[in-house]
Amino acid sequence: MGKMMKAMNGSEEKKKPSINITTRGPLRKQVIVPMVKSNAELIVQSAYQHIANINNCLKNIELDVIMNFLQVSNNRVNITISKPASPSDLTTIKKYIKSINNIALDSIESPHLSKSKSYLKIIGLPYSMGNSIITPNFIKGVLKKTHLFKDILLTSKPQIIKASPKSNMTVVWVNIWDF
Repeated sequence: MGKMMKAMNGSEEKKKPSINITTRGPLRKQVIVPMVKSNAELIVQSAYQHIANINNCLKNIELDVIMNFLQVSNNRVNITISKPASPSDLTTIKKYIKSINNIALDSIESPHLSKSKSYLKIIGLPYSMGNSIITPNFIKGVLKKTHLFKDILLTSKPQIIKASPKSNMTVVWVNIWDF
């Protein structure tokens, strides 16, 4: 009987509940369509109809994405979809919005994903190459030519710091907008 009581009451120590904290990156499920406020208000007035039509367009081109929500904020329409957006999703949404009646087409910009501001730290670059030292313009030129930085905008001039007075190594910090 004692063994059964221990089994029922749990003789083993119970694990304490813990909070699992995760950080989120930029919301890739949100598509932002910049436009004038009057156009945005026209779209929101019949949002249910536009959501259904955009979902039909996405379904017709056999995309596995569903539009969930439409909201107006600061001269733009925010569209929330079920999965991270791809270029074909953005193109489909742009084509549909430009086909809506009574909308000023010249005031609608291309849809894009939300942006996030972050920084990049580059370690291990030589401080001097030949007779010259690394400059912010040199770093900008290299980043622009690199495929990984195609959709990244620099928000400030790269900061170059020599690792130590006796070393030839540098650390470079670059503030970026990623979208």
